[in-house]
Amino acid sequence: MTSWLEVVAPGALATVQDLGRSGLGALGVGHSGAADAPALRLANRLVGNREGAAALEVTFGGLEVVAHGDLTVALTGAPCPMTVDGRAHWAFGAVRVPDGAHLRLGTPVTGLRSYLAVHGGIGGPEQLGSRSTDTLAALGPTPLAAGDRVLVRASTGPLPGVDLAPVAVPAAGDVRIRIVDGPRADWFTDKALAALVSQPYDVTADSNRVGMRLAGPELVRRRDDELPPEGMVCGALQVPPSGQPTLFLADHPVTGGYPVVAVVVGADLPVAAQVRPGQRITFVRVPTAHPAPGARDD
Repeated sequence: MTSWLEVVAPGALATVQDLGRSGLGALGVGHSGAADAPALRLANRLVGNREGAAALEVTFGGLEVVAHGDLTVALTGAPCPMTVDGRAHWAFGAVRVPDGAHLRLGTPVTGLRSYLAVHGGIGGPEQLGSRSTDTLAALGPTPLAAGDRVLVRASTGPLPGVDLAPVAVPAAGDVRIRIVDGPRADWFTDKALAALVSQPYDVTADSNRVGMRLAGPELVRRRDDELPPEGMVCGALQVPPSGQPTLFLADHPVTGGYPVVAVVVGADLPVAAQVRPGQRITFVRVPTAHPAPGARDD
């Protein structure tokens, strides 16, 4: 029997995401995928899926769906209040959603992006080896809208039997994020390089899956040359003429024409993905990057 989720309300933004499209940058195709990859991996493990199975990425809660078929789900990332037919359930554990039941997500207490995995995984066609929605390239399924049907694949294995995963939730206050010098750090004055790591930056409302625009100390360039387009990666801190940096996230462009002053350490990309507009980021320069399991491989 085919199961699916009927979307009643998508919230601010809800998309299908897996671990993205690796190795296609030379063809002009971005990586995309879950902004907080470890959260996606955990959600899938909690319902017995392979870690890279497609799930729903929900920005700032607000999702409401109806189950068609008996389903088991898990919610990770930003911890939203979750109800099934009005009964409250907590994140980070498997939750049964009976056929015909309404599942609703409230506003997360902390963090920005939540991941709803379903036993079996989200179905639908792949594009270039992934079911991920790339909001910049308009590749993959469109963001969810009321009335959509989200197919659920048939389960292939048992549930793991874990009641609750004891994991830390995203930070509510100021956030520290590690960076390494970027390929064009020498294009900036010593004062600018010092300011980048000595004063916090506000995350503005002009932020999305492509990147977050930051407001703080102006980063003044020592060179005014025109820069030909260069390859970009998730976590790149690109500085336009305004001097206010943009931190690229999952749906970043493949190339960019402004200098990259620094790059976020891979292990801190999930932290960056959960920072809300209105929070502040303090960057900490480290001499070398520290890879971590689950980090992106752009």
